[in-house]
Amino acid sequence: MLAAILQGRPFTHTVSHIKLVYRHSEGATEVGKYDPLGAFLRSQGSALVPMTFEEIEEVTGVKLPPKAQHHRAWWSNNASNNVMTKVWLDAGYETEQVDMTARKLVFRRIEGFAEGERAPLTPPEAQVENRHPLFGILKDVTILVPGVDLTEPACPEWGDKALEWVEAPFKDK
Repeated sequence: MLAAILQGRPFTHTVSHIKLVYRHSEGATEVGKYDPLGAFLRSQGSALVPMTFEEIEEVTGVKLPPKAQHHRAWWSNNASNNVMTKVWLDAGYETEQVDMTARKLVFRRIEGFAEGERAPLTPPEAQVENRHPLFGILKDVTILVPGVDLTEPACPEWGDKALEWVEAPFKDK
């Protein structure tokens, strides 16, 4: 199956009663282990997609992590929760009716997203508005000059100066 993906040939995958057809898109270099779930959900014609944990494992081709088996919070729709959450949210679905005992859940299409459409990872109401255009411009930019020790105080006398500044109002009294 992986060879078919990398060579760009279509391949099929059957999960109980549902058949999927995947196509590798040009320029795609990485396929995450949960990406087949996103493709599966995008290919569904209905707004509700009930699945068992076993069916999810069949679609992805990997076992669910232990936390997914025992902790309901793992199935929450928080995009920062885990990698798989981002996959189903990106596919335009949310989880609901998670039954840990029966090991099943329902994926529900997010309102306003058409079949196959990619959803944003955060709902519009959670996006921050009115930020300055330069907000985050230096994110991930760190320049270290050779020979600079970041653990060394910039001014060795800073402690003495800070103490003088704090004590100054009390010296006059």
